[in-house]
Amino acid sequence: MATCLRLRSCRAPRLPPAPAGRGLRPGCPAQPRRSAGGPAGLSAALLRTEGFVGGRWLPAAAAFPVHDPASGAQLGLVADCGVPETRAAVRAAYEAFCSWRGVSAKERSSLLRKWYNLMMQNKDDLAKIITAESGKPLKEAQGEVAYSALFLEWFSEEARRVYGDVIYTPAKEKRALVLKQPLGVAAVITPLADQAAIPPGVYNVIPCSRAKAKEVGEALCTDPLVSKISFTGSTATGKILLHHAAGSVKRVSMELGGHAPFIVFDSANVDQAVAGAMASKFRNSGQTCVCSNRFLVQRGIHDSFVKKFAEAIKTNLHVGNGFEERTTQGPLIDEKAVEKVEKHVNDAVSKGATVVTGGKRHQLGKNFFEPTLLSNVTRDMLCSHEETFGPLAPVIKFDTEEEAVAIANAADVGLAGYFYSQDPAQIWRVAERLEVGMVGVNEGLISSVECPFGGVKQSGLGREGSKYGIDEYLELKYVCFGGL
Repeated sequence: MATCLRLRSCRAPRLPPAPAGRGLRPGCPAQPRRSAGGPAGLSAALLRTEGFVGGRWLPAAAAFPVHDPASGAQLGLVADCGVPETRAAVRAAYEAFCSWRGVSAKERSSLLRKWYNLMMQNKDDLAKIITAESGKPLKEAQGEVAYSALFLEWFSEEARRVYGDVIYTPAKEKRALVLKQPLGVAAVITPLADQAAIPPGVYNVIPCSRAKAKEVGEALCTDPLVSKISFTGSTATGKILLHHAAGSVKRVSMELGGHAPFIVFDSANVDQAVAGAMASKFRNSGQTCVCSNRFLVQRGIHDSFVKKFAEAIKTNLHVGNGFEERTTQGPLIDEKAVEKVEKHVNDAVSKGATVVTGGKRHQLGKNFFEPTLLSNVTRDMLCSHEETFGPLAPVIKFDTEEEAVAIANAADVGLAGYFYSQDPAQIWRVAERLEVGMVGVNEGLISSVECPFGGVKQSGLGREGSKYGIDEYLELKYVCFGGL
């Protein structure tokens, strides 16, 4: 297992941080420093505002504010760490790795399991922090915590199943071995590790503002002590990080932008397709990388699908504050995100699209937008070739299977794709021909820790989760044993 660094910034690239050692400020407290009082309803024990390096909480000379996107209220001031703190974290992680790499798989497995248990014990409080920071409905935030924790549980089990190989060569006096060894310092996103007794330096957190994200990201990608970069974010930022990482030929995992097609063929069960469309489009108000972004509906079923989809949106979606029980659609993360949705809607309407429902900002505030359904959408509209990342569902009518697949594959990204059909032969053809890393067939929710998560084209590199995910953090070593 690699030692980990976490870079957390306000809508900035999320990268693995590094261990501490040098560069710590004199008098850095041994005990955690918590936000004073903390916003009402949020756990003061879990709401931390400083960096965490080498098992200690790290002050910074500056801080940046974090706001509730629903109300605009300031939730707290978070340490704005820079390059010096990042270098200290990398050093701490590297020094910790020297001993951590020798810890038995069983012991590492036990620590990860303890970490999982802690997350589940605190899932309600963690979910409240997520809802306060991102605005997503509390039930969705609780699901996010549980899903995240499952990765700890899964890899606590996989940690004991990292096997090598014995290869019999043509030479009788030789045997060949293949060993799998931990890669080294990695930058990944992980929560709540201190209470799980993870050794100091193995896990570090470096928060930073958007203003410092570029320099901190570059420091991590170019530091020779960092062996692995893992990033979740935009394709544009991913390309920059790849450029920096190339200088020292680092291993990289990237989960980048998507533009997921959702295809409904004439043979589909319309009610099932609508249910799948609701689940895949409007989770977190359309702000996930695997949310459907383009709805391609075959002519014979088009009108029925659009009518039922509109009815489902009007009946089942309720815009509001994420803490309100009735809410299914919270705010977007900021006004810039709202402006992009608004831009896509206005562009489509100006080119002939029809607003079936929604179509404008919501009266609740500047970060809210109505769940929107457009029909008569064409391929020249922005929403057809750009990821919206918001509650907009544009419907494009098509005639043939070949046409639908061509439209779906026209994007330069390929993370997830969905389609509904009751034709077995068509299911096999389309599943194999869609240029995406993950396909949902008659299913709108596809994420599972047991399955490989990742994309093709410019949607990223590598896979998360599943039995394949651990290989992203391992090196293969060939050992030739002669003289037998």
